[in-house]
Amino acid sequence: MLHIEWWHHSAYGYMWQLAAPRFAWEYLRRNGEYRDDCQALALAHRQSVKQLESFADRWGLLFPKRPVHGG
Repeated sequence: MLHIEWWHHSAYGYMWQLAAPRFAWEYLRRNGEYRDDCQALALAHRQSVKQLESFADRWGLLFPKRPVHGG
């Protein structure tokens, strides 16, 4: 397993320059529980709106609204 000492400036100094959304992503992608939740959601054949909303609420995610296509 890769071990990085997060307190070393050389390893994570760049994070001081990140915008808030990018910093949040860097935090989330390293979180084991978040990765487990993503995996469980990905393995489900079909995700319900309720499942997706629950996932987004738990992790504070905001997704852009999809345009409604009127044909």
